[in-house]
Formats: sequence, structure tokens, C-alpha cells
Amino acid sequence: MRSYFNGREAVAPYVNPRHTDVPTLRGADVAAVYYKVRVAGDFYEFLRVGPSRVIFGLLDLAGRREDTREILIATQSAFRTRAPKLFAGEDFNEAEAMIELCHEINGTILQFVGGVRSCPAFIGCYNEDLGTVCYANAGHTPGLLRDGSGITRLEATGLPLGLFSHVTQSASTCALVPGAALLILSRGIAEAEYRGEEFGLERLVKSFKNATFLTAHELCLTILEAAQQFMRAPPTHNDVTALALVRDV
Repeated sequence: MRSYFNGREAVAPYVNPRHTDVPTLRGADVAAVYYKVRVAGDFYEFLRVGPSRVIFGLLDLAGRREDTREILIATQSAFRTRAPKLFAGEDFNEAEAMIELCHEINGTILQFVGGVRSCPAFIGCYNEDLGTVCYANAGHTPGLLRDGSGITRLEATGLPLGLFSHVTQSASTCALVPGAALLILSRGIAEAEYRGEEFGLERLVKSFKNATFLTAHELCLTILEAAQQFMRAPPTHNDVTALALVRDV
């Protein structure tokens, strides 16, 4: 098994991506939930990179689990190695660091695959002091931000990772006011079908708008349950993953 970082071969001694611990946040709550067994390339990660910053990400690598495992291991290694360095200290530009992190992960996927492998990704940095999220949405399902003004869609800021070596990414920042919630959902939820009809983004937005929850974990479970109820069956067509960040009132 091999992995690559910045063109250099490195040892990846794991048969699966390593377990990621969900961090405890100051004044907020974060969680991610898979629906049972993973069959494709969904992958989430959390990493504290400073006293007041936590990086999180949800990636959706194209392919079945048996074909994507080694790529995910290499991607996780790049994520864990580069993020703490790019977001070190206080005197740096979060957007530039986020763009560079996407660039590093993109390069890792391309080098390890030796070709093209689409990987939509939503990667964010939560600032506990400011209550903000600096994020890059690389061709991923829109992030959904719910606050007192309604639901805002955090649309793509660039193309999926794993397609082009010199793809242009950008980063944006959103504010989570007290009581706000950010929800990131894998494509498998939006594409859940019943009799040829997809659950779709509009139903996701409606389910989120009507959801009642106290914690990020409860929010994830509520959305996964809504998708399963729509399908009238457990979702086995694809990976189904929800990641949520909820700021305390």
C-alpha cells in the first residue's frame, strides 16, 4: 500500500482511514453520522489546529469502498499533515490557508490515483472566538446554514477535487450567530430515490427548516431519518452522511 504527499512516496500502514475523534467546541457542538455500513467514498474528518480553530470536512470520493480505501487513507494523511501547518498561529489569512489545503488534497488524490477521480468536498474552519466558518465547497452538495433569517445555501466555490492539477478554488466565510446551525450532506442523501423520484435538495431544505434538535448529533439523525422515511427503506444505494455544526444560543 502506498500514499503520496507533495510528490513523495510515504508509508500508509492502515487498511482503513483512521478513526477521527469529534472535538469538543467552546460555545458550539459538532457531529457527523454515517448511515450504517459505508459502501462508497464518503469520508469526514475533524482536526483541532489551534486554541480557537477546528477544521472539518466531508469528502465524497467517486467509486466503491473497495476501490477508494487507499486513496482515502492518503487523503486523510495529507489533511492531518498539512492543516495544522497552514492554520498555525494567529497572523495568517484563513481563506488563503483553506485554498492551499484544498490544493494539497487535490494533488494527493491526483498523484495517488495516477489519473482522474472526482472528489466533491466541503471543508471548513470554525473560529470559536468569532463564531465564523471559512469554507471551500469544491463541487459538493450546498452547505445549508439555518438562522433567524431562514436557510442560506453555501454553494460551490470551485470544481470537485481530483479532476485537474491546476484547478482554481476560492473560499468564503459565513457567520454562525448564536442558535444557528450549519448542515453538510453527502450526495447520497439528495439522490435517495423512491419510485424514480429523488429526495432532492428542496426536501432537504424543508426537512432542515422543520427540524427540532438540541445537539448536532440529533440534527444529523433527524435528516437521515427523513431520507429513510422518503425511501420507505434503508438507504443502501450510496453512502449517506450528515455533518452538523450547531452554535449555542
